[in-house]
Amino acid sequence: MTEVKQFIFFDFEMLCREEGMPFSNMEGIRLGAVKYDLNKEDITYFDRYMQPKQLQPLSSFCINLTKIKDEDLVKASRFPIVFQEFLNWVGNLEESRFFSWSNNDLRRLELDALSHHIPQQTITTIKSRYVDFQALFSKRVAKVNPSVENALALYNLRFEGEKHNPMYDAYNTLRIYLAFSKDVHKSDLIMLKQFIFNDQEINPLTNINTELKRYVLTDIHRLMTEVPIITNIRTTRKLVKRTMKLVKKYENIQINRSRIFDEEILLYVRLLVEFYNELLISYKEHFSNGCKIVILHEHMPLPLKRLTA
Repeated sequence: MTEVKQFIFFDFEMLCREEGMPFSNMEGIRLGAVKYDLNKEDITYFDRYMQPKQLQPLSSFCINLTKIKDEDLVKASRFPIVFQEFLNWVGNLEESRFFSWSNNDLRRLELDALSHHIPQQTITTIKSRYVDFQALFSKRVAKVNPSVENALALYNLRFEGEKHNPMYDAYNTLRIYLAFSKDVHKSDLIMLKQFIFNDQEINPLTNINTELKRYVLTDIHRLMTEVPIITNIRTTRKLVKRTMKLVKKYENIQINRSRIFDEEILLYVRLLVEFYNELLISYKEHFSNGCKIVILHEHMPLPLKRLTA
């Protein structure tokens, strides 16, 4: 596998109308990107207008939203030319990893490439090196799918540049990534606040692990009161969903990038995840065999029950 030497963050502005339009018709009309060199840590920029196939006057809504004017598109190049300029600017695709804020930008790239008969191999290469950073950030830090501005605000940062300019959208997505990847302590504190502490501010004088254990043990105790050894398939399905929600609530603790979580809390979460995996396997086995009654192994809940005994 070729070593990744640069990150490419990209963003499209697309055709739009106030009443909405099918995504397939929302051709890209501006492509912006930033390139982050992992060794030098410097940033270079890309910004191009694109003339859509359906070259018609833009709606006033689209002009106000994107700040793109009809004259910008009349004199712009078509997608194949702009995309080739983008590829030339990127350089070595195999040394690149591509990011955007939601996979809509990748979908836009795929659709416009298809309609302009761009070689599929090029798009496949980009897709194999692509990360939906909004999805990753939501899973690891924010819990919800925040806007770029709201994600920046979690780190006490403000949007820099012109909004709805795709180059600045890409640049600010990079800023979120750098905050996420470099300030791991802050990222884990945000995660705790968003996923576990119900958006409450974390007192810096509080022992985080002590507080976490209180939350985890309370949730595990409540869960264990709902775990019968013999039950029906419908109740088991509800139990699987309930346990899955708890796993999603606490699973990021296992990653522990900041190393702030102690071994005891890591054990609690590991046991919870193991219980969920065993429960899910048991449910699927009973369901696939058409069983209406579910008999769980007695040992399955024991490790968690011992924690709350």
